[in-house]
Amino acid sequence: MAFENKPMLVFWELTKACPLCCIHCRADAIASPAEGQMDTKSGMNLINQIASFGNPPPIIVFTGGDPMMRADLGTLISYASSKGIKSAVAPAVSQNLDKKALYQLKEFGVSSISVSLDSSRAELHDSIRGVKGTYARTIDAIEYALEIGLGVQINTVVMKQNVLELPAIFQLIKSLGVQIWEVFFLIATGRGNSASDMDPEYYESVCNFLYDASQYGMLVRTVEAPFIRRIAVQRKEEGPYWTSKIYEAMRSELFLRCGVPKGKTSILQRGTLDGDGIIFVSHDGAVSPGGFLPVVLGNVKSSSIIDIYRGNKDLLSIRGRKFSGPCGECDYKYACGGSRARAFSYNKDMLGSDPACVFAAEMSHFKKPAGAMP
Repeated sequence: MAFENKPMLVFWELTKACPLCCIHCRADAIASPAEGQMDTKSGMNLINQIASFGNPPPIIVFTGGDPMMRADLGTLISYASSKGIKSAVAPAVSQNLDKKALYQLKEFGVSSISVSLDSSRAELHDSIRGVKGTYARTIDAIEYALEIGLGVQINTVVMKQNVLELPAIFQLIKSLGVQIWEVFFLIATGRGNSASDMDPEYYESVCNFLYDASQYGMLVRTVEAPFIRRIAVQRKEEGPYWTSKIYEAMRSELFLRCGVPKGKTSILQRGTLDGDGIIFVSHDGAVSPGGFLPVVLGNVKSSSIIDIYRGNKDLLSIRGRKFSGPCGECDYKYACGGSRARAFSYNKDMLGSDPACVFAAEMSHFKKPAGAMP
């Protein structure tokens, strides 16, 4: 995959407003729109810019905050559709996301939604999302969206609080008939903090578990854990190589719940990276390599997103894998590339090495954050 000329995905944070209060929120969401939020006219101009990337244009993911808080969401989705742009929406699961709203999203032209499910237990999911009743609304939204033919992707944030629940979450998602599971790995930005983070051995264990989960016919992807692609290469070449107790326990529970998988993995051996196939536009038009990497590269109100994506020197360095430390020396740097957001979160260097990777950690002896799992 080559993303030199255009990204695959443009994530657009329509607003910071959100009725939930998630403990790890990247956007550090608030109750009402923040000052400087782009208006409808500015949004349409951004859509025009995205369309100008060329055919096929990047997919727009309308996110937030909660994009359902924007009164003009339908107008923006419809306008994107008129320009030949496919779109997806990442709504917060609040009272705003009822059956009528889901049906309207489909009518506007949305191809899929992504909703968060962080536990198979209502009490834990609701505590992570900060509002009681969110779990029940999430299950209802998933079932109705699938019923009306709206694609559904489940997002799960992995952190200390729920890591051992991943086999149960996978079983639940599978039983609901969802075909895409995207697993987010914590970055200490917004409300996210290192107290919920894990050490590299846990990351390696979780990604090996996800490799196993990807053999049941479901598309499994990760966010801020690109080293799963290195793991996919290793598993193909070496077979099972990782033998930690946590991984063995998760794998055993997975097999007990779902049977031994018989399919091929859905994990790709090359994919996107912040700034390489992905670009993020904030509520006020500021452009960053990704939603978890708060480095402003420019603003779509005054510059073209095309010029920023194609010409910014930091993005060119990311796509050229001009990294320092272990990530720069790694044989897997093109397959993986390390999390640019985590490198920045730890050391304020987006071109540094990813401290969650066991390869980088062993070579650099990264200091483990306070509160990380042993």
